[in-house]
Amino acid sequence: MKTELATMLALAALACTGLRADFVDCVNPKIGNISHMLVPTFPTTQRPNGMLRFTPPSYGFTQDKVGAFGLLLPTHRGQALFRMHPFGGKPADAFHPWQGTWDQEKGLPHRYSVYIDSEQATFELAPGEKAAVARVGFEAEAPAHALVFSPRDGRGALKAEGRVVTGTDWFGGLEAHIRVEFEDAPVRTETKGKACAVFFGGAPGTVRFRYAVSYIDAAQAAKSLAAEAPDFDLDRMASGARAAWNDALGRIEVQGGTADDRVVFYTALYRTYERMVNVTEQGRYRGYDKQVHDAQGVDYYCDDWTWDTYRAQHPLFALLRPAQERAKLTSYLRMAQQNPEGWVPLFPNVDRDMHGMNGFHPPALFLDAYRKGVAGVDWKAAFKALAHTERTSSRLPWNRLPRGPLDEFHDAHGYFPAIHPGPDGKWAKDPEWPAAAHHDERRQSVAVTLAYSYDCWCLAELAKEFGTPGDVAEFTKKSLNYRNLWRKDTGFFHPKDKDGKWIEPFDYTYAGGQGARDYYDENNAWTYIWDVQHAIPDLIDLFGGADKARAKMDRMFNTGYGRARWHFYDVLPDSTGNMGMFTMGNEPSFHIPYLYNYFGEPWKTQKLVRKIMEAWFRNDLMGMCGDEDGGGMSAFAVFSSMGFYPVTPGLPRYDWGSPVFSKVAIHLENGKTFTLDAPAASKDAKYVRSIRIDGRPTASQWLDHADIVRGAHVEVEMSDRPLRGPREVR
Repeated sequence: MKTELATMLALAALACTGLRADFVDCVNPKIGNISHMLVPTFPTTQRPNGMLRFTPPSYGFTQDKVGAFGLLLPTHRGQALFRMHPFGGKPADAFHPWQGTWDQEKGLPHRYSVYIDSEQATFELAPGEKAAVARVGFEAEAPAHALVFSPRDGRGALKAEGRVVTGTDWFGGLEAHIRVEFEDAPVRTETKGKACAVFFGGAPGTVRFRYAVSYIDAAQAAKSLAAEAPDFDLDRMASGARAAWNDALGRIEVQGGTADDRVVFYTALYRTYERMVNVTEQGRYRGYDKQVHDAQGVDYYCDDWTWDTYRAQHPLFALLRPAQERAKLTSYLRMAQQNPEGWVPLFPNVDRDMHGMNGFHPPALFLDAYRKGVAGVDWKAAFKALAHTERTSSRLPWNRLPRGPLDEFHDAHGYFPAIHPGPDGKWAKDPEWPAAAHHDERRQSVAVTLAYSYDCWCLAELAKEFGTPGDVAEFTKKSLNYRNLWRKDTGFFHPKDKDGKWIEPFDYTYAGGQGARDYYDENNAWTYIWDVQHAIPDLIDLFGGADKARAKMDRMFNTGYGRARWHFYDVLPDSTGNMGMFTMGNEPSFHIPYLYNYFGEPWKTQKLVRKIMEAWFRNDLMGMCGDEDGGGMSAFAVFSSMGFYPVTPGLPRYDWGSPVFSKVAIHLENGKTFTLDAPAASKDAKYVRSIRIDGRPTASQWLDHADIVRGAHVEVEMSDRPLRGPREVR
């Protein structure tokens, strides 16, 4: 055991030096394990998009205590099911509340290892799709060694009989099943209440076990275990997981850059595969109606947060794995068909729509995939379900409700109305209506208006293909609602009350106090100036021209907090990764650096993107600048490192940035390979002087999706000095 693991770690030490070809060795899951402000990243172990997802129970690298290990993580950043912990001591103490201490954690994509120093035991695990192989090595004498199993949810229960542990746990409204089998017969087993313990002798030794999980039933868990883990060979299971990761990560090959650049890139790519997760179990799945369905050859996926993932993660998979993206979108339609309202979910968990954040962004997923040639989706049914959801569900953030008076107001007046704050910055001057507004998230009146403007643009574009002229007119009108909150004299999107009056006095940095959620969401007014991804030329016109828009953005990157830094983060804890008022650590900012392309100064985009990558995406424990959100933020790093980014999901193109690597090769599902060569790219040579596509010069600010999928060859000439005029065509 130790010899194989030591060899693996020695090889991993050579990661990304150019001496090894295995892409998985370029992944460092510890990047970001210490958070800047809110939630750290986790060293997730699973197969790409695999249902059996494992993360350690310690909350960040700096925490010394560890709770029981959850053997199945149903949703990103959630609580894991089927808890297990090793125990060494008197048998009578085995069921006491347990908390251990840990050291020497080796969390890798394809296997996990940690030393539980409080028990003098090493726990290891390697994942399959629905099953895993694990082992616990006890190193010291004890009155007894045991593995103790318990459900997370009080509705579940586990029992041990001979070499087998079976039972259930619950995630929300969904029951999960597990089957655990041990290689060696235990000395005895004991079931106490809803927990059970499997006892072995007190001498040092290794306990090997395998397990499988199911959302269908116990019989399916047994079938998956037999199919995926026919033996107790952890190294064989890890080898299979390693091969799966090498295949997934190898879809993109990069050369050049520094070793750290390559680690950051492949770690970001690895994180984009954490979700959505494929919960199809040998051709069947349990749906939102709690019934078991035949997948009919199209896998069923869940666990997504569209507010985070529509921006870059779904566009990345529409490019890299269009067949999988088809299955993900089909899953959204199945969910809509299986819930009584017929609504397309926003944040689909395995058991329900969590319905988080604001806006209705699934239309962006569908439009982007359609425009980029993803085949096999029932597009007419998709438009019908999306339009129905927009017309009948409420726009209130974090509320899954039918439309109400605020929605009627929004449709009649073209904006979400705001409430005046009282002297303490809270809702005191005006009463809330309706009472259903979330007590913490509140109305987010500007953010909601802007989000639905973009979402309705996506619906209008889909309606041109799959709707009626009336649909096109309705959604096109709604797509322009952002104009109703533009305040030309200040150059901000500003909240209005129900009478059409501006909320005043108003602080664009602190948004009225007590957080940004009265009017914006997780960010202040500076971020939401630019939240019009679908109508950037019109936004420039609202400013009065590109020069004024550019000046505003220059000012944003150089505007300070106005108060102590701690006060800024007290009000806006999500706004991390700051450069002036720009906050790289939160999703609405992702496209902002690329907007200089539209203002006539692409060299500023090139400079800024490189500075962002150097400052906020690093190969260290604090190398992630915000809540990573299961691949949402990492997708920005993947695209930006390659040198282009999808500013407007729904348009089949990517805005040019600054390639970090001297060569990028994307191996496509259609069998073709797209290559981008930038041989002079370096830390200093970040500026683009010329671009040639298949030998033809281009001055376009965009890379067309069609050029990628046909396997074009792009040559980018780089320089260490900015090109302040038009790009050279030669």
